[in-house]
Amino acid sequence: MLKALQDFLRDAEAKRRAGKRGGDVQFVSWDDWIAEAPSHFSVSQRESERWSAERIFDVRWAATVVERALSRLGEECERRGRRRVFDMLSPCLAAERNDVSYAKFSKTLGIPEASVKRLVHQLRVRYRALLREEVGRTVEKTDEIDDELRYLCAALTAAE
Repeated sequence: MLKALQDFLRDAEAKRRAGKRGGDVQFVSWDDWIAEAPSHFSVSQRESERWSAERIFDVRWAATVVERALSRLGEECERRGRRRVFDMLSPCLAAERNDVSYAKFSKTLGIPEASVKRLVHQLRVRYRALLREEVGRTVEKTDEIDDELRYLCAALTAAE
């Protein structure tokens, strides 16, 4: 995908300079697109100015994959009448187990702590499956999914 983007950008620049071949076409700048793209993963303008185009692309790709999986999980929960549970427990998906206050969620949701633990576990299992599906759409072979997931995690870690 990165190679395709680089080729596209190179071709777009050549077309922009070639007036006789439609050089008056307006292109949306990468920076404008990034600024308008909806994301829960935000990087400050100052921080991103120091990043290469490849790094920005990797972070946006990773954030998009994660957000699509999270959105699908939210939609699934809503269809089953569990949107409130998803909204309350979704922050637990990326948190370390020790950082999750099951007692607090138990009190807020009005269910036993053991049920909260089970729900968080089920959400995490389904979230991982949806992440694998989303990444699976971007690779040619299924045996490449794990490598892409590792790359996704590395890209998001680099963004923090």
